Amino acid sequence: MPPGLKLAIGPILAQIAEMTRKIKQYDRQIQRMTQTEYAETQPMMTIHGVGHITALTFVLTLGDKTRFGRSRDVGCYLGLRPKRSQSGERDPQLGITKAGNAYLRNLLIECANHILRPHSRDSALRQWGLHLAARGGQQAKSKSVVAVARKLAVLLHHLWTTQEPYIPFYQQAA
Repeated sequence: MPPGLKLAIGPILAQIAEMTRKIKQYDRQIQRMTQTEYAETQPMMTIHGVGHITALTFVLTLGDKTRFGRSRDVGCYLGLRPKRSQSGERDPQLGITKAGNAYLRNLLIECANHILRPHSRDSALRQWGLHLAARGGQQAKSKSVVAVARKLAVLLHHLWTTQEPYIPFYQQAA
């Protein structure tokens, strides 16, 4: 690097290095929290695509696992269900409600994208999402990602309440 450029960019590079160090430190703290204080997140992280941040955010956002009578209600609580606007014979397809915590919803969408990507591990959830995306239509891929995110939220709540290990092909195992 030329000396003049090093004088101009040097402080910025030092700040980037310091921020990288702090990010790694916070990542280690989050990992430690999921292993000690919030050990109930361990079954959630066995799902390929769900990491420490998503599992911890899920537990901390919902707060109490007995809050919902059924695990299916979690998807609605997080705003991952389609809006309804029925009038007479019309029942248009609308976007999701986007109620609830936006950060957790975005994390679940990212996890769903990870699950549905081409070289991801195979599971019943992935096959179901790929089947939805293959049905075609306008925005089939994005709708399948949201549907997988909703199903993932339900699955995470179920694993949290039962503390059972995740089985990728549950129907075949049963």
